[in-house]
Amino acid sequence: QVQFVESGGGLVQPGGSLRLSCAASGFTLDYYSIRWYRQAPGKEREGVSCIANSDGTTAYADAVKGRFTISRDNAKNTVYLQMNNLKPEDTAVYYCATDHYPSCDQSISRSDPFATWGQGTQVTVSS
Repeated sequence: QVQFVESGGGLVQPGGSLRLSCAASGFTLDYYSIRWYRQAPGKEREGVSCIANSDGTTAYADAVKGRFTISRDNAKNTVYLQMNNLKPEDTAVYYCATDHYPSCDQSISRSDPFATWGQGTQVTVSS
């Protein structure tokens, strides 16, 4: 069965950190670029970050640049999103997804119509 299993979300105070994980099963992660998205209540889904299959280059939405870091461990078949200095506006459900496109040079909110998606993990930033 092909699936992404996400973990690492939770409740954190402003300024805190979380690390999200997205573990792939049933397929090999290193064939794909991987994207993180988020969707806050009442808002459209937005792209957060991307890590390219071709050369490992990364891209970030302006709102998270300098605070979030995407990485991948192909040996563990897992992608991570390290989130530091979290803000209340980062509150959302976070999703990971595959992308057949080999680089991250397109829109950060690009989504592959044939993507495999994680189930989402809730991140709440509140005091």
